[in-house]
Amino acid sequence: MKKTAVLLLLLASSLCEAQSIKEKSITALIGYGMSTPYYSVDDIADSGFYLQGEYVLGVASWLELRPYAGMVLTHSNGKDIDDNPTNEKAETKAFLLGGKVRVRAPIPWVAPFVEIGIGASIGNFETFTTFTDIRKSGPIYHIPISFGLELGRQNNVDLGFTFYAQPTVEQVAGAFALGISIPLNN
Repeated sequence: MKKTAVLLLLLASSLCEAQSIKEKSITALIGYGMSTPYYSVDDIADSGFYLQGEYVLGVASWLELRPYAGMVLTHSNGKDIDDNPTNEKAETKAFLLGGKVRVRAPIPWVAPFVEIGIGASIGNFETFTTFTDIRKSGPIYHIPISFGLELGRQNNVDLGFTFYAQPTVEQVAGAFALGISIPLNN
């Protein structure tokens, strides 16, 4: 019985082909960080800083897997987007960790893309509005959603918007970011 199981396992493994990774690179992103509550009377968007690194695994010319690590730091200045005073705020000071899938148009110079994934935010979060009063520290889950353009002949410059929906603290953190991709030799 053991010999039959081993033989079947060897046969099955010889018939299976693994998904090959065609290209590998590292992308470094930096940008203007933002956070906003889900529900607010005053339109607020707290500002800050965003930094992220991604390990890019090119599966096909139009599909990439992107594990990432980064951070977003936002703070309230006590004003809404119209520069009126407010006590509402949505602050995030967090380390980001997760994975995304990027689907892109495989064309040179200007290639639009969209991404979605799942990850964790680890840090301090505060959402204070007329409807919400949440203060939380520690890990929470987030859902990253991004869209933008890959620019250049080799599509090695990213320009886009990235958002991290954080349902646990009823806010969205994100950024307008610029990134540079550096190919890795196989």
